[in-house]
Amino acid sequence: MTLFSAPDELQSHRVRIVLAEKASEIDIISVVPGRYPEDLLDLNPYRSLPTLVDRDLVLYDARVIIDYLDERFPHPPLMPVDPVLRAQFRLAMYRIERDWYGLAEQIERETDRKQQARLKKELRETILQTAEVFKVKPYFLIDATIAPIMWRLRRYEVDVPPQAQALARYAATVLARPAFRASLSDVEIEMGAA
Repeated sequence: MTLFSAPDELQSHRVRIVLAEKASEIDIISVVPGRYPEDLLDLNPYRSLPTLVDRDLVLYDARVIIDYLDERFPHPPLMPVDPVLRAQFRLAMYRIERDWYGLAEQIERETDRKQQARLKKELRETILQTAEVFKVKPYFLIDATIAPIMWRLRRYEVDVPPQAQALARYAATVLARPAFRASLSDVEIEMGAA
């Protein structure tokens, strides 16, 4: 099994977190976005990261990859068995992907400081509006979806206000997990030290 992964990209990071939690043996090929190796270009028609290769199977969407990994390596299970609860967690992940990831990716691309400040404020408010996610113990696929954003908040200069203590405790717990620490690339380790 091989994962083509960018060392500082959100979607790649979330797949590496799941792989670390599953303790899966895998070759991780670090790729600089835009400078793709020839074999990746042959495998992925979208030229996107992350891309997982498992024998003859090629997957190139983070959500599809993490769902596949949870099913391929069922222990420990990272999603609930109950279909209603599973659907609720998938909906929560969708909201986080659409709202949080969309804003984070805009922050990373934006060069205008004024626009960047607006996006950072919007990300902060969006995270606070999603507070109900932190009131229950989510399954790990939600943790793996939230953790890359939480790790980058300092880099984005987005603070967590005192009234969001549940969020702060949640983040501290998730970011301290051995699987999360094992998932960090050298670039991401530096992000946390900044």
